[in-house]
Amino acid sequence: MSDFPPTTDELLETFEDLQEWDDRYDFIIDLGRELPVFPVRLQTEENIVEGCMSTVWLVANVADRSDQPVEIQADSDSIIVKGLIVILLAYFAGMTASQILESDVSGFLTKLGLNQHLSPQRRNGLFAMIKRLKTLAAENGAA
Repeated sequence: MSDFPPTTDELLETFEDLQEWDDRYDFIIDLGRELPVFPVRLQTEENIVEGCMSTVWLVANVADRSDQPVEIQADSDSIIVKGLIVILLAYFAGMTASQILESDVSGFLTKLGLNQHLSPQRRNGLFAMIKRLKTLAAENGAA
């Protein structure tokens, strides 16, 4: 991968190239190792995503102007969840609050095969992160 986060096209291409799901899980773990350091000061109860088995912190800084992209930061105590966070960061990169609310990330996750290959608990946690992000976008800037 070139820059962080990878593009959705890069992710789709890599998932296509990796035929076995064990290899795809290894790739997700590798993505998790690229997740930028999450500030300790943001590791608070208020920033925890409810509904995840692992501990996940997620914050979204919504710009004053509605045409500015939302800055998303997240972290987890689980390396595979960190990789899933990177996938979400790639998908939502550059989106405004309104675009986040209107987005259909589930279609992208289906293209990657995550809907059918993640355990129900991981899938629930992934959708809990998406729900929290959309809630933050709605509360803090979507018109």
